[in-house]
Amino acid sequence: MEIKGILISTLAPMNDHIANAGDKILKNASSIKQRPDGRVYISGQKQRHALFSAIERLNDSEKARLKQDNNQYHETYVSNGDGVTIQIENDLRADLGGFLQTKKGTYSGRRTAPVTATPAVAKEPSEIGRDLLIRLTQNPKVISEEDYDELEESEKAKYSKKPQAIVHREYSQSDLMLMNFFIDVSAVSIRKRHQYTNGMHVKTEYFKHVTEAERKRRIHLTIEATASLTDYANQARNATSGEPQQVLIVFDTKLSRKACRYFNALENERRNILRELQSRNAVYFFGDDVNGGQLDKDGNPLEPYSVVDAYTKAIAFLNDKTNQLFNLTGKDEPITTQQFEEMQ
Repeated sequence: MEIKGILISTLAPMNDHIANAGDKILKNASSIKQRPDGRVYISGQKQRHALFSAIERLNDSEKARLKQDNNQYHETYVSNGDGVTIQIENDLRADLGGFLQTKKGTYSGRRTAPVTATPAVAKEPSEIGRDLLIRLTQNPKVISEEDYDELEESEKAKYSKKPQAIVHREYSQSDLMLMNFFIDVSAVSIRKRHQYTNGMHVKTEYFKHVTEAERKRRIHLTIEATASLTDYANQARNATSGEPQQVLIVFDTKLSRKACRYFNALENERRNILRELQSRNAVYFFGDDVNGGQLDKDGNPLEPYSVVDAYTKAIAFLNDKTNQLFNLTGKDEPITTQQFEEMQ
């Protein structure tokens, strides 16, 4: 099979959560994000943040394992979101998350992200509560900052210039969050070069920056990362988990995100979505921790699969040598970013 697109749609339960709040990561306000229909949501920006944090941990763990086993390891990393490079062969965020290089004269060095995410949205209207947070000061005698600065050093211990801080933070009681992630396989580790003549775009060329094995490894990391989402609100305050209870993983022969609707659809629409996938020889894996996970007498998983079984089978399908990634370049040998820049 030639794989052109991969969709991962998940349902993840979250309880007593402030998943899209936390002043340490994105300076969000204390109120939880909520749609007009009363459902809480997690922005696409936060979803991508959580995804790339999971990719970074998985990539670092693999590098550490290869070093320990004295095997050759890859010099790849995930750059910070505020300092993305253009080194696609090394920087996984540059490759999978895209970038914009504005110093390219007549044409910006623009890379559209191959990996995209929808906002995570609760399936039902949410019940919002308020949490009272207090920053305690040991000395109740509060004076102004000007008066405090005029005190002798020996007297300052008796006073405080900071009053008791009382903060209300909203939280959602219990939600089943729908999340969707999509991988445009045709763009993973592949870059475009546009040729212009007299200001007109006359040609587009494609160049690959890593081997096919490395492209599969990066897609493997991304799929696995969707089952390992934990970096939401400040973890010291709220250890929120976005790990799925149900999952649908689709390996498609075309670029389509229609299966994003699956978990919100009624039975007949679900059946038609799966029929459409089958009609174009797409392959999908469904996992359900509530109703699946039974084993036969030999210990092999039976359908419906559990979430971990669905991910295991999906990864095995990806790594099967009979399944190939769509390659726009038509070439096997990769080039470096420097070589690509010298062609400009």
